[in-house]
Amino acid sequence: MDTAQLKKVYKETIAPALQKQFNYSSAMQTPVLKKIVINQGLGDATQDKKIIDVAINEITAITGQKAVATYSKKDVANFKLRKKMPIGVMVTLRRERMYEFLERLVRVALPRIRDFKGIESKFDGRGNYTLGITEQIIFPEINIDQVDRIQGMNITFVTSAKTDEEGYALLKAFGLPFKNAKND
Repeated sequence: MDTAQLKKVYKETIAPALQKQFNYSSAMQTPVLKKIVINQGLGDATQDKKIIDVAINEITAITGQKAVATYSKKDVANFKLRKKMPIGVMVTLRRERMYEFLERLVRVALPRIRDFKGIESKFDGRGNYTLGITEQIIFPEINIDQVDRIQGMNITFVTSAKTDEEGYALLKAFGLPFKNAKND
């Protein structure tokens, strides 16, 4: 299934179902997936600069889009942190790449998690959802033999939904395997 397919499924199936479920008067009210942000916090990078380069390469391989380093905003003496030091890696996916990543996440990566029973359904109050992943090796693009340290990441799904209920319905329709089905 290519990315155009997932977009087509949204337009033909998901959007009309959501419009009917929430009684929207206009198709423009139907929530859409705006972007997916993948973020990896790397506190250890203050000691070892190579960690950032490795993380950038891994996230770039996973998403198919160049990741960028994130920098500290202020000095924190307790963490040996100076302003403008690289402390993380992030990438923002939109349009085709976003759908492509979502497809691979749902169909390939999540089922590879050991003892996987679904993901939590805690939203932020505005219809957005952040999924925490503890190991980057669940993605097939990562060669397990070349990994020298297991890193986690946060994947944030930003939607145009006004409420958590609408965001939940949208992401569930896209195939995210939530644990406790709220009100199906």
